[in-house]
Amino acid sequence: MSHQILALVTSLGIAIAHPLACAQATQRTAEDPQLVWTASQVVLISKEVAPGVFAVYPDDAEAKNAAGIPVATSGGFVIGTDGVLVIESMLNRRLANQMLGLVRARTTKPIRYLINTSYHGDHSYGNQFFPRQARIVQHVETQKYIQAHFKDDVAFMSQYFGTNQGLNELKPQRAELLLSDGGKLTVDLGGKRADVLHLGFAQTTGDLFIWLPEEKVLFTGNPVIASPPALPWLLDGHLNESLETLKKLRALVPDDAVVVPGHGYPVDPKTIDFDIAYLTRLKSEVQEAISRGLSEKETVQSVAMAEYAGYKIFPWVHAQINVPKAYNELRKLP
Repeated sequence: MSHQILALVTSLGIAIAHPLACAQATQRTAEDPQLVWTASQVVLISKEVAPGVFAVYPDDAEAKNAAGIPVATSGGFVIGTDGVLVIESMLNRRLANQMLGLVRARTTKPIRYLINTSYHGDHSYGNQFFPRQARIVQHVETQKYIQAHFKDDVAFMSQYFGTNQGLNELKPQRAELLLSDGGKLTVDLGGKRADVLHLGFAQTTGDLFIWLPEEKVLFTGNPVIASPPALPWLLDGHLNESLETLKKLRALVPDDAVVVPGHGYPVDPKTIDFDIAYLTRLKSEVQEAISRGLSEKETVQSVAMAEYAGYKIFPWVHAQINVPKAYNELRKLP
């Protein structure tokens, strides 16, 4: 989860607790409303979404997603006859160990690959806690960011996830397998094939997607946050590129595929359709505002799109990030 979202969720005073959290969480203490989500209270669960393919997500994700409340990181793992592929190493030792425990509850086979879909700490900080034989897979730009900014990134994240969540023990890890722009890596686990893809700019320059064509399961990372009412975050701008990447992604998967988003429970490809529809309309309305000569502030007021306001961080993600980023991109185009 990025710096901007951490700061805004906190400033908006959104408490990330929810009364519908499932029974497994009943013995937890209350979540800290000053944190984005309280890592010490997150319980990860696994669900087999296809034979040998497991989604991993917080046990309260379905309830929180439905209420439009942000949740902790999702990922997963794939078991073949020769070994295991894991998607996302999570935020810290506690959550990385939960991921490892979920894998070990299903198999004793070695973890061969560990994929980080982006540089965001809640997707990659746990790398150091995985077995040494696990080959880390990243995009080249993800690796560059982690190596150049790790210390400052951890210090920033500590402000919003807490100074008592074990982030002080983290060290940057180097990836063994790097994808370049438009790259593809096919991983053969023995009876299971996974394609690791870079389709273009999505939320960061290095977002990776994991597609299992035989099982029809897609892991998206943050470009698809969660089920509606969650919306895409144009944290670094690039509306046009993000929209085109989502269209490529949607064309890749059939209607009966299972989609595991970056912060939610498994959904179907209609969630990608929802995100594409939102960005398409955002682009159209911002272009119309620009054609009318509106300023950025006037455009934010004009492009209200209030029917998407069920997302609890809508005041931030739409009005403070997405509309201004779209405005500044589109007004520069011929």
